[in-house]
Amino acid sequence: MTDDPTETSEARCGDGTIARMASYVVEARQKPAPEAARQAAFRSILDLVGAAAAGLDETVSIAVRRMALTVMGSGEVPIWFSGATGSAIGAAWANSAAASALDLDDGHRLARGHPGAAVIPAAFAVAHQAGSSLEEMLSAIVIGYEVGVTIAAARTTYGNSGTWAAYAVVATAAALRRTPADAVAHALAIAGESAPNQLFASAPAPRISAPEGSDVKEGIPWSVVTGLVALGLAEAGHTGPRNILDSPRQYDFAEDLSLGRSLHICNTYFKLYACCRHVHAPLDALLALVDCHGIRSEEIEAIDVETTSGALRISNRVRPSNLIDVQYSIPYCLALAAVAGPQALLPLTREALSHRGVSAIASRVKLSLNPEFDARFPAETLARVTIACGERRLVSDVTAPLGEANNPLSWSQLEEKFNMATGRMATDAERTRILEAVNNVRTGDIRSLMLCLRDVKLPKCG
Repeated sequence: MTDDPTETSEARCGDGTIARMASYVVEARQKPAPEAARQAAFRSILDLVGAAAAGLDETVSIAVRRMALTVMGSGEVPIWFSGATGSAIGAAWANSAAASALDLDDGHRLARGHPGAAVIPAAFAVAHQAGSSLEEMLSAIVIGYEVGVTIAAARTTYGNSGTWAAYAVVATAAALRRTPADAVAHALAIAGESAPNQLFASAPAPRISAPEGSDVKEGIPWSVVTGLVALGLAEAGHTGPRNILDSPRQYDFAEDLSLGRSLHICNTYFKLYACCRHVHAPLDALLALVDCHGIRSEEIEAIDVETTSGALRISNRVRPSNLIDVQYSIPYCLALAAVAGPQALLPLTREALSHRGVSAIASRVKLSLNPEFDARFPAETLARVTIACGERRLVSDVTAPLGEANNPLSWSQLEEKFNMATGRMATDAERTRILEAVNNVRTGDIRSLMLCLRDVKLPKCG
């Protein structure tokens, strides 16, 4: 832990965009987060803990845990629900991998990506190591979302979450470590220049070859490693290109960054299905039609989906070869929900690849760009679905996905999501203990959750 910065160290970091980011981190960490942001952070913690528990047994999670324990050093920071502990970097890496494995983690419209799976594991790991208070950790989480989303939203071209999440991790960890402003600026620069490039996965449409579904996904876990290493390097005197955010070719920031004014964490969305957010609006539209008209999957002759350009750039495979392919396929997820119901997507399991008839229905799904919807993207992700059943053509309303910030999930709905997502991973008693621990955080008790993350060992079937 380092001393608070002086005016001299603040002056040395310059007056560019990164300097203003670093100054915001230093100033914001000196005071508690606003109440609305605190409550938003509590919701994001609940959601992220559930996503991590649900994804604990996925191949990516197992592989990263093993590597974290092998190459990232020993320590006392919990690797959640595994019974193991490691270094702060190793634990944050492993916990981020589990949290992002099933695509159940939170997201933000302006960022077009997922801040929580990077920020919250980093915050918990560094807070555990530094002995930070609950209020300090909440403030750091709010700061991490603010910096990460602000930078992501200013990109002139789309980049997957891993391309900008390292900035969010630096801001989060620097807030907790009380890093001086000049070192924060260099850490942000190091992280930005060293982050996963995701050039293949982030490439614009049309793509000659859509990326094969893989555990790399959006590069979020590795961005956590990048951010934490960048901060350590900067604290040791390593420098980065502090004008990285001042290139108009890559970024278009507002003249006034407005950091901390309308806090981005308050506009986070939450997911009810283990798949890419682009899939959610079509899913909700289809499920509404199925429920309203009693449609059976064997009746479906065709499904037409009007959507946005973002939805057209994911892989959308009709015959996925793995669960990541499923997560990025509107046709397959719609067909899976029609055949097996929405519960097949919360959580998503390997059985999703073997349901009979799903690929046949998926092959009847047609995606098309609706220019009116696209004009409102990314602030909104709208869809309209038409199902053909014999002589009937059933058309949905224009649909926004459930869980958006303007129609948020309640605490009880997030708890219900947690219970469903962890149904195969935890006993009823374990789920109750975890939820009680998260609820205790809202009353000021962080210790019970920290102990729970360390002591409850999953998976266990209820």
